[in-house]
Amino acid sequence: MKMETLSVDFTDEQKRYLEGFTAGLQISRVGRGLGGNAGKASSEPTGPDAAHIKAQDKVIASGKKLADPEKFKREEHPFDAYPRLKQQALDNAPPSAADNFRWRYYGLFYVAPAQDSYMCRLRIPNGILKHWQFSGLADLIEQLCGPFCHVTTRANLQVREIPPKHAVALIEGIQDLGLCSRGTGADNIRNVTGTPTAGIDPQELLDTREYAREWHYHILNDRSLYGLPRKFNVAFDGAGKIAALEDTNDIAFTAVEVKDGFGTDAGIWFRLGLGGITGHKDFAKYTDIIVKPADTTKVADAIVRIFIDLGDRTNRNKARLKYVLDGMGHEKFLALVEERLGKPFARVPAEAFAPRPPADRMAHIGVHKQKQDGLNWIGVSLPLGRVTCEQMRGLAKIAQDLGDGDLRLTVWQNLLIPGVRDENLELAIAAIRKIGLAVDASHIRAGLIACTGNAGCRFAASNTKRHAAEIGDWCEPRVDIDTPINIHVTGCHHSCAQHYISDIGLIAARVPVGEDNDTVEGYHLFARGGFGPDADVGQEVFRDLKAKDAPQTVERLLKAYLKHRVSPEESFLTFARRHDGATLRRLADAEVSA
Repeated sequence: MKMETLSVDFTDEQKRYLEGFTAGLQISRVGRGLGGNAGKASSEPTGPDAAHIKAQDKVIASGKKLADPEKFKREEHPFDAYPRLKQQALDNAPPSAADNFRWRYYGLFYVAPAQDSYMCRLRIPNGILKHWQFSGLADLIEQLCGPFCHVTTRANLQVREIPPKHAVALIEGIQDLGLCSRGTGADNIRNVTGTPTAGIDPQELLDTREYAREWHYHILNDRSLYGLPRKFNVAFDGAGKIAALEDTNDIAFTAVEVKDGFGTDAGIWFRLGLGGITGHKDFAKYTDIIVKPADTTKVADAIVRIFIDLGDRTNRNKARLKYVLDGMGHEKFLALVEERLGKPFARVPAEAFAPRPPADRMAHIGVHKQKQDGLNWIGVSLPLGRVTCEQMRGLAKIAQDLGDGDLRLTVWQNLLIPGVRDENLELAIAAIRKIGLAVDASHIRAGLIACTGNAGCRFAASNTKRHAAEIGDWCEPRVDIDTPINIHVTGCHHSCAQHYISDIGLIAARVPVGEDNDTVEGYHLFARGGFGPDADVGQEVFRDLKAKDAPQTVERLLKAYLKHRVSPEESFLTFARRHDGATLRRLADAEVSA
């Protein structure tokens, strides 16, 4: 019997539905690593990406929509798309929006419309690299990028002005140097920070290098730790002289000395803090939990894996660990961590901790004695974190010939040359000055921090590096500040320069002018922010401050401090916290700009 083929004419609406349904099935299969063959489909995701796919499946099953980056990851994992990145390099082609997200897994950020080029961020655990890596990097970026790099506020390096045709050559050249850029962008665990003077600091409780390195390689070699709900920061502070700002991280490991008589071993532990994200006005919160240094990687791994399961994959603004903790409470979250670890945390009351040695806010600049007899570290002042290729090679040569061969980056956007013998100090300082850098800086210069700004970042509303330089140039000869002062200038709500935790912090804004809805570059100015023992979020003092007026405004605020402080020993922070924002504004407005 002859069978007639059934002919069906679908409406346009039915066709769109079927197309969407089919596409959804394909995306689901690709996300599970199953390809397009429905006969091979499995109801249970497997492989290193399984936990992420399951978390996404829960969102879809609940009727919610995944955020676009989650869709990008689900459609094609970035590490599976390397051949396309290579082809784009051959074609000198910019990435699509989806690929611009994916290539951040390799540390590449396409920064259009600010520039028609990539930025590349490296991964340098504890901020320490060898002299030959630094000079080799200078040679590499001179060939392929803009002839300079920046030290970042995660004690890291980033390079800029990379044409698409050079992107692959750069990241592979970085790996040739024993460095890497893997996972330094997108929804991944970022560069691991630690005390920059680890192992050489006379006052440290613990050398953080071992623990930062272990966590660094743990991340690099486990694909299941990529593709989190959002970026994730981990830091180790060993109580050295230079603060690592660990309480601004999702996980803060803070070295403490636990006294005897509190039900656990006396000695050096890490105190655990969770949920720091100062761009969202929060620091890591500490409970009574302490962690053995040898267990930090296990603990961090457990925390991250619970975050993978519970983090928000629909709303990027609420996807950080802080919001998981806010939603369920720290104790419930910590109970899940203990369950995953298979044992309870050690807990002690606050009185079990011996006092920690204080940080020195100027220890990242100038000459400082190491714990090793006859040796010193030299803190080199970099202008807002920028260093040229020629200067990089010069610093590497100084570290090789007169130091111990290492260079150490700090979260204060500068670097240290350690291991300089007493008898070589004058020679090293002269060599640093010869390449156009300095080992001394005023209190204003030493604490002046700025993010990339709109010269190289599409999110920024102002040219932060230029404006920060203008603030320094204007204020330095006009205000004789005799105490450490931090002035942080950030370009957008991401707060890469951490404006909320500084004595004076400025966040970029478009400031309205005239009657035609025109705007100019400008800032909102905050004061009273702090970190560590003084941790608190700054309060607004000036709003809609034009960029051209920022130097004089900072000048007047600093002069108000010098005039009204109760004694020369009173810090700017203490002075500022005695007044509300309106009072600080009134005091500053009463001063005259020179």
